[in-house]
Amino acid sequence: MATLNIGILAHVDAGKTSLTERLLFDTGVIGRLGSVDAGDTQTDRGELERRRGITIRSAVASFTLDGLRVNLIDTPGHADFVAEVERALAVLDGAVLVLSAVEGVQPQTRVLLRTLRDLRIPTLVFVNKIDRAGARRDGTLEAVRRRLTPRIVPLNDVTGIGTASARAFRPSGPSLTPPLDAAEVLADHDDGLLADLVEDREPSPEALRRALAAQTADGTAHPLFFGSAVTGEGVADLLEGIATLLPPAPTGDAEETAGGAEPRGTVFAIERGPAGEKIAYLRLFAGELRVRQKVTFHGDGGEHTGQITSLRVVGSDAGLLTAGDIARLGGLADVRVGDRLGPPADGPGRRASFTAPSLETLVRADRPGEARRLRAALLDLADEDPLIRARPAPDGATSVLLYGEVQKEVIGSRLREEFGVEAVFEESRPVYTERPAGTGEAAEDMDWRRRTPDFWATVGLRVEPAPPGSGVVFRREVEYGALPHAFDRAIEETVHRTLDQGLYGWPVTDCEVVLTASGFGGPVSTAADFRGLTPLVLMRALAAAGTRVYEPCHAFETEVPEGALSPVLARLAALGATVAEQAPAPDGWTLRGEIPARRVAEAERSLPGLTRGEGVWTSRPSGDRPVSGDPPTRARTDGDPLDRAAYLRHVARNGAST
Repeated sequence: MATLNIGILAHVDAGKTSLTERLLFDTGVIGRLGSVDAGDTQTDRGELERRRGITIRSAVASFTLDGLRVNLIDTPGHADFVAEVERALAVLDGAVLVLSAVEGVQPQTRVLLRTLRDLRIPTLVFVNKIDRAGARRDGTLEAVRRRLTPRIVPLNDVTGIGTASARAFRPSGPSLTPPLDAAEVLADHDDGLLADLVEDREPSPEALRRALAAQTADGTAHPLFFGSAVTGEGVADLLEGIATLLPPAPTGDAEETAGGAEPRGTVFAIERGPAGEKIAYLRLFAGELRVRQKVTFHGDGGEHTGQITSLRVVGSDAGLLTAGDIARLGGLADVRVGDRLGPPADGPGRRASFTAPSLETLVRADRPGEARRLRAALLDLADEDPLIRARPAPDGATSVLLYGEVQKEVIGSRLREEFGVEAVFEESRPVYTERPAGTGEAAEDMDWRRRTPDFWATVGLRVEPAPPGSGVVFRREVEYGALPHAFDRAIEETVHRTLDQGLYGWPVTDCEVVLTASGFGGPVSTAADFRGLTPLVLMRALAAAGTRVYEPCHAFETEVPEGALSPVLARLAALGATVAEQAPAPDGWTLRGEIPARRVAEAERSLPGLTRGEGVWTSRPSGDRPVSGDPPTRARTDGDPLDRAAYLRHVARNGAST
């Protein structure tokens, strides 16, 4: 049976989880519709999700549609959980983007569709809540074309919108045939339709259907459906669109389907079993997997091997996982979200371009004796969401990275309810980054003249700037294999860990670290020697290169009435914002630009008073810029390799691996 893995994405409160529930009900998977308000939906399984009425973690459900198995991934809608969405996008064959006919296009809707289009994920648009008071047809379509994409093709229409009697209908009759005016949209990417329009011929319905299917599959056109997840109106149309317009998962070539290819897949979610064991959700792109099979994963935490003790294919009783399907795997104690099975590859395993978390908070246990339990619990949560990057901080605290304050509340609730630890959070602050300002080099040889050198190892490193967005790249000028594998791996892993704290204590990015020299002393050298020496050499090289500190920024868009332009511009300038575009709008002006992340809340609070309550503000994380003046610093937790004596005392106390 062919498989289609789709995501349901939306801004918060668009009705995404309700639509998921309706799809499962209408396809016979569940016998009763759950309700977000009642807290009994199929995919919001956690107590916290049910109580808050929002999706926090991705969930997978499955249904069958005309001989097609559809694995449906319900993702969070709140911007604070965008990392969950990012991981889901890496395993999708298609998507349904939900927006509300009442609230219309929201900032998160725009971020989601832009990302879906960048990744060329085939996407259907479902305009939900046509039965709610305030729902609009023409205004919603105009907003979609203006603020999302002009390349939409409505495949149904609505009568009685904004009332309980709202109904969705197909103007073209029983089949999902695009209306004639869709030819103008589709002709941009179809020479046959373009010729018909130029020569004033009416395109055939079949030509329109073929063009729409092809352009939906390559992500250049977006079929749109009106409907209501509550009443079920328009959902049959959407189901037909899912079955006929979204391309199913590729199953690989003959070698792969025969099991000859190396298994390749991505872990996109982790949940806990009844005994607290990890259950990993894995999308397989190539090869096959069985119970008791040994597998090796690669991720940010390095390489690790485990044996599958349980395997349950989503939507199937099969004990064999084949390319295109998703399964729940047990027995993999070291697995983390984002881990890759097999070598990385282009194509389905792509990554979305969401910005990393830009806020940091320090977390302490309310009862001092529970500091260890708190850190262990946060490390468990970091397995599910690696981007929170739980790391030790001074005075027994733990640092956690965040997208927003709602995420902080959710982490606190989970610590209390799942781990029995009451946590106290400090005020969030921006996470700055450092980039090398130049090139620096350092090396240290084993001192054979000393009977007990600090480290039985030789390491030489060079630090160079790298292109923006490249992260930290490690490469070797020395011959690979000159060191035992364990020693070589210790250097590379320690380089990445050390650069979590640069010259000013902030993470270092966009740099290349080159291993220029290495050596070991017969039987006396250990991997711990290389883990201990590498930070000393690396930080000397970084100090020689110098770094510059960058602050996170948001891209903003604000709509202001005519008379408020001058005071709004003045306030934005005072907050350090730069206005890149100032465009006339129907009722005033639209301003677009960039503002430091730490000043976004002030800008939002100021806008109503400056615009008599008529201003509209949207912003999203978007890159960074150099800090002017004295750079901010962050307390170190690594013993400070820039101070050799202090660092050696730290190593003696805690070991080289801490």
